Amino acid sequence: MNKPTFKQRFGYWFDNMMAKGTPAMIILLALASFVLIFLAGLVLFIFGIHPDEVTALGLGEAIWASLMRTLDPGTMGGDTGTEFRFIMLAVTIGGIFIVSTLIGVLSSGLQGQLDRLRKGRSRVLENDHTLILGWSSQIFTILSELMIANENQKNARIVVLAVQDKLEMEEQIRERVEQKGSTRVIVRSGDPIELNDLELGSPHTTRSIIVLPPESDDPDSDVIKTVLAITNNPNRRVDPYHIVTQIRNRKNLEVVRMIGAGDKVFPLQTSNVIARVVAQTSRQSGLSVVYTELMNFGGDEIYFKQEPGLSGKTFGEVLLAYEDSAVMGLRKADGRIVLNPPMDTRLEPGDQLFALSEDDDTIRLSGLANLPIEEGLIRSGRRGHRREPERTLVIGWNHSAPIIIRELDAYVADGSQITVLANEGLARKGILSCEQTLTKQKLTFISGDTTSRELLDSLNVPAYDHVIVLARSDLEIQQADARTLVILLHLRDIAEHDDTPFSLVSEMLDLRNRQLAEVTNVDDFIVSEHLISLMLAQLSENNALFDVFQSIFDPEGAEIYLKPVEDYIETGQPVIFYTVVEAARRRGETALGYRLAAEAKDAKKDYGVHTNPKKSAKVTFAPEDRIIVVAEE
Repeated sequence: MNKPTFKQRFGYWFDNMMAKGTPAMIILLALASFVLIFLAGLVLFIFGIHPDEVTALGLGEAIWASLMRTLDPGTMGGDTGTEFRFIMLAVTIGGIFIVSTLIGVLSSGLQGQLDRLRKGRSRVLENDHTLILGWSSQIFTILSELMIANENQKNARIVVLAVQDKLEMEEQIRERVEQKGSTRVIVRSGDPIELNDLELGSPHTTRSIIVLPPESDDPDSDVIKTVLAITNNPNRRVDPYHIVTQIRNRKNLEVVRMIGAGDKVFPLQTSNVIARVVAQTSRQSGLSVVYTELMNFGGDEIYFKQEPGLSGKTFGEVLLAYEDSAVMGLRKADGRIVLNPPMDTRLEPGDQLFALSEDDDTIRLSGLANLPIEEGLIRSGRRGHRREPERTLVIGWNHSAPIIIRELDAYVADGSQITVLANEGLARKGILSCEQTLTKQKLTFISGDTTSRELLDSLNVPAYDHVIVLARSDLEIQQADARTLVILLHLRDIAEHDDTPFSLVSEMLDLRNRQLAEVTNVDDFIVSEHLISLMLAQLSENNALFDVFQSIFDPEGAEIYLKPVEDYIETGQPVIFYTVVEAARRRGETALGYRLAAEAKDAKKDYGVHTNPKKSAKVTFAPEDRIIVVAEE
């Protein structure tokens, strides 16, 4: 092999220098300028070349003269002496090329650095902040809720790190999130799965981390990789991380728990939560509003309180001990959450209450010795409600549909029927798995276009007791909601031409579309992504609520119900809520509030839902109203 020539060696060296970027180019150009100026000054000094009006130039003066003509070509305009002018002309021409190139490189490098900063590639230097990893439509609800939660904090910071362009993310946040309080949102562009990019969000100094799944066919994979990048980071901190995320497939829950075994990782299984909300709400109009009230930061929230003064008291006595808070259950000294425990359960040292209240400092004992219970208004006997076989129609299909169908099987009477109208390609596999698990319902599957009016008419929709419309999971969010709106409009028209009432519950994906859909007079909407976003925001602020949420949505044990007010008290007469709580207590239930049917269509009044009312406040109930209780059934 021939040895490389000097030209080849120099070219290779020069290429390597250029590959090092702007700093290397600046150094080379600065050296070239120095060499040109020094050589010109040296020539002037050695050969005694000088302007006509000067007898001689020292080395320093010669170099200075060369420097001035390099930086400012106009300087040589007053030069005299032929030899001196010739050398200064050469220096000036060299300066024009070298110095102007240097200025260009500096300008380009500065512009590149500014562009890099605008793209969000600098590391944030925050402490005790909330870090959101990933980007989806859920982020707007989460940001809004976190701002409300941090309104009383002066230096609250939320950092968002996602692969999207920084400027685009900031623009969408400005358009869709109203600024509340002094919370500052800092956006960075990077892939949370990449360790170097993850460092941009300063995960090791966070208070909590929310991992959002991407809107894709397999979001769990990205969630698992992101959690793994945090918990197994070579730069990880000693203290455990507080990570909140969501998982679609139940099989992946154990994987997330395993990789976060040494940290506080709280994965919500979204399919199960939404399925149970849909199944319960299809039978109890207004339940989704109750869940929303329980989980947002806008009204009353769930707080924990240890009350040594109530030690030894029964849970039934505790329910009536607060004027402005609605007790829901106990957190035992060993950490167990007990929702609506038996009324004779006694509080032991170390036990905590959890209750709905305006703030943690509003959970105050009323101090009333004689409770103003109106005995004459309490109905002592429980009205019997004989279960009859029901017919349910499910229109549409998504990953929650099989769980919804199985959940309904736990609520209906033997001999009930459920019909599914959906695209065969989406539903066939899920239908087969459901048929093998149902014990009380007979499942019928109809394949077809869910937006077809002719097909809907052929189903005789008014013959069903409950209709559930599900959003398709294989479509873009707005497209899926648009199809849902078309179906709801058809169903509204069908209902207006028939006197047979049927309950209608619909799932929406984007909260903004709910207002459009309200013209269809649907009994209830479940905005699935919104509800999960509320839970993520709550858990990022207080991870102790994870077990409470798990208990609320657990099909075993106590659940939230909206029961007829006539089961508890006389209607048509003013009654204080203390009396309602006492009536529920005698049935082994915990009353949290009520729903007024007259306000059921009024969004400004939360669709008639009133949680944690003042117990001394009077309200007059109509027979159609409901009491919100935590009960076994």
